[in-house]
Amino acid sequence: MSAFDLDDDSVVVIIGSGAGGATLANELCQQGVRCVLLEAGERLTLTDFENDEFAMAGKLAWPDAPEVTSPAPLDTSRPYVCKAVGGTTLHWSGIALRLNVVERRARQEYGTLAGASHADWPVPVADLDAYYARAEDKLGVTGTHGTPLLPGNNNFKVLYNGARRIGYRDISTGTMAINSRARDGRPGCVQMGFCLQGCKIAAKWSALYTEIPRAEQTGRLDLRPGCMALRIEHDARGRASGVVYADRAGRQQRQRARVVCVAANSVQSARLLLNSASTTFPQGLANSSGEVGRNYMTHNHVFVMARMPKPVHAYRGTVQAGLVADERPHRPERGFAGGYMLEQIAFGLPLATLALQTGSWGQQLGEFIDGYANIAGLVVLGEDLPQPDNRVTLSRSKMDAHGLPIASIHRVPHANDHAMMKHATERASALYQAVGAERLYVREATGTTHNLGTNRMSANPRDGVVNMWGQTHDVPNLFVSDGSQFPTSGAANPTLTIVALAIRQADYIAREFTARSL
Repeated sequence: MSAFDLDDDSVVVIIGSGAGGATLANELCQQGVRCVLLEAGERLTLTDFENDEFAMAGKLAWPDAPEVTSPAPLDTSRPYVCKAVGGTTLHWSGIALRLNVVERRARQEYGTLAGASHADWPVPVADLDAYYARAEDKLGVTGTHGTPLLPGNNNFKVLYNGARRIGYRDISTGTMAINSRARDGRPGCVQMGFCLQGCKIAAKWSALYTEIPRAEQTGRLDLRPGCMALRIEHDARGRASGVVYADRAGRQQRQRARVVCVAANSVQSARLLLNSASTTFPQGLANSSGEVGRNYMTHNHVFVMARMPKPVHAYRGTVQAGLVADERPHRPERGFAGGYMLEQIAFGLPLATLALQTGSWGQQLGEFIDGYANIAGLVVLGEDLPQPDNRVTLSRSKMDAHGLPIASIHRVPHANDHAMMKHATERASALYQAVGAERLYVREATGTTHNLGTNRMSANPRDGVVNMWGQTHDVPNLFVSDGSQFPTSGAANPTLTIVALAIRQADYIAREFTARSL
């Protein structure tokens, strides 16, 4: 592993080693650019992964929960962010979907919606599509580049048959970044069923064992685990000059930089920019528009589970290899803008009990546990409209261990969200009832796993934080490299888009390095 001097101002400093940060680091290193990659968490190995939901939640989840000021039931929401090398690519399910063209042109397609701040993506459609293809090849996405789809487990068979009976036709095991056969030095999936706890055999793509080792092999990556970025500094010209961080021992260090890229997930990325305020940038770094932290999105989530007449054993097999996309297109006659996916999901008994039976006890809980083997289930994933007052700010009263304000999240659902989830819950319930479900369990998901927006792209600097390259409008050598760039959420799991944007951003930064423009 390479180590660069703290005073070396020729390096790119990347904050966060998840899908965006690690992909960006590898792509830059492959093109001859030296990078320092700061990660607040530690580096795990495959032997650290356990087929135990609670144990892995303790190992992966960011322990310092942000403050939440959302109204009930969202007041208990906690964004699920992984604090480890590889970030949330350790935990993600592997679903790798493109945003469709309508979702990228939401302002044009949906028109004006009261209270919503949806905007069109400034990235040309054909340009992003080309990078999607590169990302799919990098991740080994099933159903692309000649890679076969994964097989369906029993949970998928229930989903498929129920969907067909109520008239759906766009049903498959989906485009997944999980090897359906040995590829890229990693084995094919063996249907272990613990995708969300870290893949013990590395069949699922994760930056931990793909992007980061390859970047290290170039000799151009200095990975620093256990290093928490505290603030980004700038020079008298207003250009980013370095990052102050706390190392594993709690000592403050300052790494100088030629370019700084923020890829700490939407909540922490916005917090870092706000905590980097100065006399030149009194509202926060790169925040002359006042848009840093605004337009926070997740996805609309509802779990719909069904107790079937016979055993399903949904926990056996790839957790989310089952997608129904018929409701994804924008059809305003349904009473809402945008669309949603139905994605199969299964939990182990401990998490299923907590997620679906909160507050229950006695006979009700006992019946659920007794019938657990018969449970089939899905999660609704719907587009979440951005709103300017759904935002990440700095807490006025709570500080972290370094004396900095923690993030404070406020999110109120839009009326469009309520209409969409009502429709989705009815359709998902009908799906299971069509194949003989004996009982339904429906629960709105108050925890969030897809944190988006807060530093969104815009063609006009007034309307956002970064341009179509993820380059901040205010600070030309400061970039945002994660899902906080998204102007809209769409109804697609975000990881593939984050990777595609990171590859594209790396090409841009490398070109600008060569031209001496950065």
